[in-house]
Amino acid sequence: MKKVATMQDISCVGKCSLTAALPVLSAMGIETAVLPTAVLSTHTMFHGFTFHDLTNEIPPIMDHWQKEQFHFDAVYTGYLGSIAQLKDAAMLFEDFGTGIRMADPCMGDDGRLYTGFTEEFAAKMADLCREADIIVPNMTEASFLLQIPYQKEYDEAYIKEVLKKLTSLGCRAAVLTGVSLQKDHIGAYAYDRKKDHFTSYFDRKEPESFHGTGDLFAAALLGAIVNGRSFEQSLKIACCFVKRSIHLTIAEKDHNLYGVNFEQAIPYLIRLLKE
Repeated sequence: MKKVATMQDISCVGKCSLTAALPVLSAMGIETAVLPTAVLSTHTMFHGFTFHDLTNEIPPIMDHWQKEQFHFDAVYTGYLGSIAQLKDAAMLFEDFGTGIRMADPCMGDDGRLYTGFTEEFAAKMADLCREADIIVPNMTEASFLLQIPYQKEYDEAYIKEVLKKLTSLGCRAAVLTGVSLQKDHIGAYAYDRKKDHFTSYFDRKEPESFHGTGDLFAAALLGAIVNGRSFEQSLKIACCFVKRSIHLTIAEKDHNLYGVNFEQAIPYLIRLLKE
């Protein structure tokens, strides 16, 4: 059985971070080890959430993993809450990253950094991305990683330019999520530096958007790659899974606004993986 370790927070309610990554990777037939960075009562869309920082627990957990001589086919990071955790993530890559190393630089959207993050944090996140094989930022995160102005309007040439700049950080491949080059269509665009090859996948945009879909995308993308699918196939699988999750959520009467019904889309994900 393939094995993946992922480092990100646990939001007890909200369908994001580990509560999304763990079930998705497990459903894809992958044994998943978790390295939790914090425990929150809900994700940060809610007001008054509780937060318990687990930074001090991370080094002892990794030390124990080393003593037990655990090995993983891939390691990947999601939401990291501090510069100290970025340093721990770099150690995770160094000590256990003999397979695929992926960084999802969760730190902003819509042209702004999330509350609590700074440009200094973004610069340190760029350092972590240098150590990864694959990175999966959205357009906002890419702008902060590269220290360039955020552009809401763009064309395909600009996307390709940004992707090449992202891989110049040191990673082998970069995936830009939430890219839209045509009205009412959205998807992802990727560049593999070693192969000097671009690939993309787009589909019709659903009428609503939800928190946590980036986490679902990252987990499904890595799960497909670890299962031996090509980069192109994995990109399509991840995009289609996220779209189906949103579609099923909207179809449910009185659906909640804090996350998508990805659980109902998992059978579809498995069919995609078997095609």
